Amino acid sequence: MREKLPTIGLYILPQPENTTEYISIPNIKNSKVAPFGYKLNEEDNYIFDPIPEELNALQEAKKYLKQYSSRKVAAWLTNVTGRSITHTGLLKRIKHEGTNKRKAQIFRQWARRLEKALEFAKKYEKTTGYKEEKKLKAQINGARSIC
Repeated sequence: MREKLPTIGLYILPQPENTTEYISIPNIKNSKVAPFGYKLNEEDNYIFDPIPEELNALQEAKKYLKQYSSRKVAAWLTNVTGRSITHTGLLKRIKHEGTNKRKAQIFRQWARRLEKALEFAKKYEKTTGYKEEKKLKAQINGARSIC
């Protein structure tokens, strides 16, 4: 079986390209240490500014985790960016990004359901029974205020 597999040899990981635009994120816990790919804003301590080179390298590292071990990818990421990250820190970062992505999808789904419910509510408000009910309540309240 081993004789059938081709020899791959030494492979050097390609360098990341700057292709996307990133936004600042809030520093909710008022942390002194910024997460990998971000730095503290000099003017406002409650905002982390993105470092595009590190974030692009992190995107590439996600792809490489499918092929290489987390230790090797973390070492590559440290060499490319000059900022240290452990293999466990890398795995935690990627896990939390996945969690946040799923949460965002759920909230978007809830928003779509809410919009649908509001459309149904508007449709039912336009029916004659709803308006008459409102008029009757207004008349009853008016009659009570006179008495």
